[in-house]
Amino acid sequence: MASQLQSEIRKKLLDAFAEAEDEFISGQALAEAAGCSRTAVWKHIEGLREEGFRLEAVRKKGYRLIEVPSALTADEIRLGLKTEFIGKTIHYFNSVDSTQKIALKLAAEKTHDGTLVVADEQTEGRGRMDRKWHSPSGTGIWMSLIVRPDIPLQKAPQLTLLTAVAVVRGVEAATGLAPEIKWPNDILANGKKLTGILTELQAEADRIHSVIIGIGINVNQKGSDFPSELRDLATSIAAETGTEHSRAGLIREFCLQFEKLYLLYLEEGFRPIKLLWESSASGIGGPIRARTYNGTIEGTACGITEEGVLEIEDASGTIHSIYSADIELPNT
Repeated sequence: MASQLQSEIRKKLLDAFAEAEDEFISGQALAEAAGCSRTAVWKHIEGLREEGFRLEAVRKKGYRLIEVPSALTADEIRLGLKTEFIGKTIHYFNSVDSTQKIALKLAAEKTHDGTLVVADEQTEGRGRMDRKWHSPSGTGIWMSLIVRPDIPLQKAPQLTLLTAVAVVRGVEAATGLAPEIKWPNDILANGKKLTGILTELQAEADRIHSVIIGIGINVNQKGSDFPSELRDLATSIAAETGTEHSRAGLIREFCLQFEKLYLLYLEEGFRPIKLLWESSASGIGGPIRARTYNGTIEGTACGITEEGVLEIEDASGTIHSIYSADIELPNT
């Protein structure tokens, strides 16, 4: 409880600095904004400095934020975060085996809805079908989000598609790059993989306890940072835009976009999310190949159903519903 209170105070201070931009804020104003004493403000200021925040202090003027740390930190993510609950609780680690493993444990311990687990590095990052996800330090976003939606169990896969839309919108808002979605959960830029999404459930037969959404975004990698076997398959935002980008800023934008879409989904259902997903999808209306457990289906990608199932029309006009498959887009 005490750590949660300290986190709340720190977030309020960072919100105040974000709103002030490069202006000074008095110690008294910060204390009022954070709901704490001026002594507590000073202690938090020192804590921020230890994390790498550059804060100027001038007598009778107060404090001014000059520079944020180059390394990714929980407080840098909180700086300017505009959500109500997504990302409000952040568990940050320099290096972990997998944020997904930590998030699964936290979810079982009844952590808050919207809790975010973020790591600078993963040593055992994984994607769909337990494939390894390359997650080096200092380059990408490796995070897992915990949500607790009151929806039927069979609708849980829709959250994977919602997350893909949130990533696309977040990346575009933060960096100007407009990636595409390859069903169900790959985000592509120029045909190369930019982001992977892995969704796991904690549920009973008739209800969902939590949905844990793992997200890996390649942000500032150079081509040489990828293993040789991935260089023709993977890309990063920096490689596509020619410039490096703030990982914390991108996480903030993703959280904002996810929260908007998630609340819309809970209020209006999957229909508006479906339309947004299809507007960003790669290959809709074009040739597609789906490799399923039961064989390969080739045809034209028709779109997705209200349940998020991919539909493919083959040469004979038969519509195939694809629930799980590896997808290839021959024209990319």
